[in-house]
Amino acid sequence: MSAPARGQGLGWCDEPLCSAYDAALYDLDGVLYLGTEVVEHAAQGVAAAVEAGMRAAFVTNNASRRTAVVAAHLTELGIPARAEDVVTSAQVAARRLAEQLPPGAPVLVVGTEALAEEIAAAGLRPVRSAQERPVGVAQGLAPETAWTDLAEAAVAINAGAVWVTGNVDSTYPTPRGNLPGNGAMVAALELATGRTPEVTGKPQPTLQRESASRLGARRPLVVGDRLDSDVLGAVRAGFDSLLVLTGVVDREHLLAAPAGSRPTYVAADLRALLRPQPAVVFDGDRARCADAVATWNGGELSVQGSGDDALRAACALAWARADA
Repeated sequence: MSAPARGQGLGWCDEPLCSAYDAALYDLDGVLYLGTEVVEHAAQGVAAAVEAGMRAAFVTNNASRRTAVVAAHLTELGIPARAEDVVTSAQVAARRLAEQLPPGAPVLVVGTEALAEEIAAAGLRPVRSAQERPVGVAQGLAPETAWTDLAEAAVAINAGAVWVTGNVDSTYPTPRGNLPGNGAMVAALELATGRTPEVTGKPQPTLQRESASRLGARRPLVVGDRLDSDVLGAVRAGFDSLLVLTGVVDREHLLAAPAGSRPTYVAADLRALLRPQPAVVFDGDRARCADAVATWNGGELSVQGSGDDALRAACALAWARADA
C-alpha cells in the first residue's frame, strides 16, 4: 500500500511523530493558545516532543506582536520559547518589500507597531499617512485598525504603491469564537481598489521553509488548525502536516477538506505527536483504522469507535467518497 500524494489523503507512521520528524513548525492561534488561554494538552505535547528530540519553531501568520512578546506569552503558558524561535509573517513581508524598494523608502503600515518595527529593521521608513507619498503598503492584523487606516492605504495603493500583506486568513480564533481576521480587512481594500496584494505568509511556502531552515530541519512537520493556510502552505512547501481540532477547523469541515488541502495526519490535539499514526485499510464502503470502523451506507457516514483512530477512519472514507 503506497501513501497518497501530499495534500490528497492521509498518511501513516509506525512510530511516534516526535521520533519520525526532526522538527515541528507550530502555528500559534488555535494550536497552542486561544487569546490568553493555553490550548488543552498543548504545553504537555510540545514539552514531551522536545524531550524526545523534536525541535520547535513557532510560526504565525499573525503580524500583530513582536517576536519577543510572543515568546514571553508562550513561556508564561508553559511552552518555553525564545524570540529567535518565533517566525512571523511580518518579518517575511518586511524583507519582501525591502527586496523591491530602495533603502529608506516610505512604507505605509496598516497594522501594529510590531509590524512597523519590522519595516524599519528591513531598512525602510514606516509611515501612517498617504501624504508621506509611500511607495509600499504593509498590512497585518491589528484590532485597532479603523476605516481611516484603510482609507490611507487605499489612496497609496491607488497611487501605485507595492502592496504586501502577511496573510489573508478570513478569521481569527479566540475563546469567544472566530472573529474577523486580517483577510477580512484585506478583502475590503481589494474591493475598494481593484488590486490584489502579495501574500507572504501561509499558504505561501516562504514562511514555513524559512522556519525549517532556521532549525536546520531535514524532515519537519507542520502543525496547524487551518486547511487553507497551515495545511495548504505545508503542501506547497513540500512538508507533511498534522491538523488538530483545537482551532478554526472542526470535524465537519475536516471531513469536507478539498483535495490538495488535506493534512497528512489528523488528531484532536497535540497528544498525537507522541503516538504512531496507524494506516487506514479500505474494504469496499468500509474504512478501518485500528479498532475504529467508518461505514458509508445510503449516503450517510457512520463511525464505530472513538478518538483519533475514529477520526482518521472517517476522514479517509469521506475523502475517498468525495474523490469518487
